[in-house]
Amino acid sequence: MTKYEAEYIAALPMYDWPEARAAVDVQWARLREAIRQRGIDAPAALARVNGDLPPVPGGIRDNAGKVIAPDPATLPPGELDFHAVWLHPALLFGQTCWGPMELGLAEHVQVIAQPNYDEVEGGQGELYSSAIIMRSDGGPSVASPADGRPSIPFDLIRGRRFAFNNPDSMSGLLGLTRDLETMGESLDIFTSRSESGGHRSSIVAVAEGKADVAAIDCQSWALAQRFEPAARQVRVVGWTARRKGLPFITGLSTPQQTVAVLREAVASLG
Repeated sequence: MTKYEAEYIAALPMYDWPEARAAVDVQWARLREAIRQRGIDAPAALARVNGDLPPVPGGIRDNAGKVIAPDPATLPPGELDFHAVWLHPALLFGQTCWGPMELGLAEHVQVIAQPNYDEVEGGQGELYSSAIIMRSDGGPSVASPADGRPSIPFDLIRGRRFAFNNPDSMSGLLGLTRDLETMGESLDIFTSRSESGGHRSSIVAVAEGKADVAAIDCQSWALAQRFEPAARQVRVVGWTARRKGLPFITGLSTPQQTVAVLREAVASLG
């Protein structure tokens, strides 16, 4: 047993809005018990800030000894550095986005499973899409296409200001970029592009007139409709294509027997 196997960590930060934390805790409790029933000592609580992460003196390193993420102990304790979680050698169970995975994270983690998005508009099984939003003009929102193909209103979004959550976000930037490219267009249809720092911030930016267009993943959009007042000031004008949703991951050093147990535990919960 390595020193980290004795102190595994788990984190589900991707949809962990303050108002939804009780529900995320319930989700983890079910996963935790399914994992523990199979002999793995899953952590009691989720790591939510850098201060919850075990220190890694000298920084988190890859197999070649290269530092790929900072020691969590050197980061602001009340914030959360996603890469410090995803790359932490003690990570038993986490969740990430296919954007970071395609940009190099996949080399350092193992995929456990895909979540199910059947319960939210824009989702189907392991696939999800993003709602393209603009400030409300009183018109109705556009429903998610049944076939999962992109529905992009070029007449509405051309020449507008685009806000995205993060440069490595599949749902907020990369997916829309690829959809535009398949249609012979590019992000150049927008007059400007600005980084908001999060899907919720993008919604607020559009509602407040600081941006005109944003792409919000369907799960975050569902949360916004429940918890973010600014969501009432915007409407859905289109959708990106459906793609694989945010994968559950574990550390690269997690033993294969443990990975198999994690997959079985997730599958047991449907």
